[in-house]
Amino acid sequence: MVGKSKRVALYIRVSTDGQTTENQRRELAEVAERHGWDVVQVFADKGISGAKGRDQRPAFDALCKGIARRDFDMVAAWSVDRLGRSLQDLVGFLGELHGKHVDLYLHQQGLDTSTPAGRAMFGMLGVFAEFERAMIRERVTAGLARARAQGKRLGRPPVADGKAGKVRAARDKGLSVRQIADKLGIGVGTVHRILSAA
Repeated sequence: MVGKSKRVALYIRVSTDGQTTENQRRELAEVAERHGWDVVQVFADKGISGAKGRDQRPAFDALCKGIARRDFDMVAAWSVDRLGRSLQDLVGFLGELHGKHVDLYLHQQGLDTSTPAGRAMFGMLGVFAEFERAMIRERVTAGLARARAQGKRLGRPPVADGKAGKVRAARDKGLSVRQIADKLGIGVGTVHRILSAA
């Protein structure tokens, strides 16, 4: 192989404690060896669902931090569903990789963004994610229009006039916004809104 070896991070995950990450690790290590990649780190989340957010997947979070620092040139995973359950999550992750010029290899899907075909597939995923976002926006807009047509009130509930008066009175006594919110059992934002409208 010409030039320096690609620094690769492996990400492996299983959903239940009864499963083992060993098969994923072994297959990915074999792929790395065939390609002449240098596996610099292995991140493993055990017994954690892919539906959980990054904050509940410690190894995935550490992987993302490594991507941000450009600790590796490529991330290799067993399958797309090891990375996340929703298309939006996946495209967000792909965006992070792309922004740092880190490639992605997905063993089961045969996706390798360091190749022209892999980059084309990556682009298609972005198109699908945009389509999904547009569909969600359309459904939300239609739902809001339907709610308005049915006479439902949208937005934040209005603050009772009595509360607004109490907020202003407390402010006149020199209480801070936080003290007013605590005393009246309302949010700091609500206090700010009332005072800025006064």
